[in-house]
Amino acid sequence: MNDIFALEAHEKMSKTIESLHSTLATLRTGRASVAVLDRVEVDYYGEKTPIYQISSISTPEPTQLLIKPYDRNDMKAILAALNASDLGINPINDGTSIRLVFPAPTEERRKELAKSAKKFCEDAKVAVRNIRRDVNNAIKKDDSLSEDEVRRSEESVQKVTDEITKHIDEIAKEKESEIMRV
Repeated sequence: MNDIFALEAHEKMSKTIESLHSTLATLRTGRASVAVLDRVEVDYYGEKTPIYQISSISTPEPTQLLIKPYDRNDMKAILAALNASDLGINPINDGTSIRLVFPAPTEERRKELAKSAKKFCEDAKVAVRNIRRDVNNAIKKDDSLSEDEVRRSEESVQKVTDEITKHIDEIAKEKESEIMRV
């Protein structure tokens, strides 16, 4: 019976890690990544639309992104969205496409990014602990379990929690070293 609770906890906690990976991908490291534009939304005929849905995005060079709108009339809206975003990069409009040149971040900026990465990882740990609490509450409410089974189930859920938390720490360390690399 205890495996069911541990599996449920592991499944939910794995989704937290997937979410953490996608969130960390939006942080700028020094190399251009299409993922940094995931949070940029364009006012597309009155609707907020992700930039990747109305344009093709490529990386012609390691420090550059090239955005080609499917419709040239969307250039102004895309430029406005990029200028309003928190990227801190001035888009270069060459008439048919938009270039984003990513300079190497300063040491101060890298420290800020590393701090943001740590915060995202801490938020993921909080989510994991909340999942553990919810699963443990479900274990305690299950009347079909004896006291020993409840204790074993809680221990197995704690093992899963420790494993996932350790994995989050490894992800944080890896991302921080990636950010701090010049």
